[in-house]
Amino acid sequence: MTDERPVKIIAENRKAYHEYFIQDKFEAGIVLTGTEVKSLRAGKMNLKESYVQVKNAEMWLVGAHISPYEQGNRFNQDPMRLRKLLMHRREIVRLYSIVKQDGLTLIPTKCYFKNGIAKLEVALAKGKQNYDKREAMAKKSAAMDIARSIKSNSK
Repeated sequence: MTDERPVKIIAENRKAYHEYFIQDKFEAGIVLTGTEVKSLRAGKMNLKESYVQVKNAEMWLVGAHISPYEQGNRFNQDPMRLRKLLMHRREIVRLYSIVKQDGLTLIPTKCYFKNGIAKLEVALAKGKQNYDKREAMAKKSAAMDIARSIKSNSK
């Protein structure tokens, strides 16, 4: 029997779904220090303006903010430091070739604890134009109007 604990979501990048077309998602581990893990357990992470960069066949999380742990004193790290992501090398090389060829980007969409280990959901995404964003908002608004009218008619 395995000890399957539920997934605890720490941070979500909702803006990513507005700014990008998400094509595929991958799971990566994160290299963290002890005080960063404690801060994550308290839910103090922001992924809004972050992205993933590939350098020398290694993946790095850039721009993610993990607030300093309040009891961490001198052990606290820089909140905006680069953090290494852990994936198999062949996956990293494959993602890098897709990003270079197709003009896509890698963005973090979610950070969570899975069986006590911090994981990051990385998405392969293509940027939306302004008209794409307006179209998506119009579809969402129409769906909400339909749901509202169905709900009022059923009463």
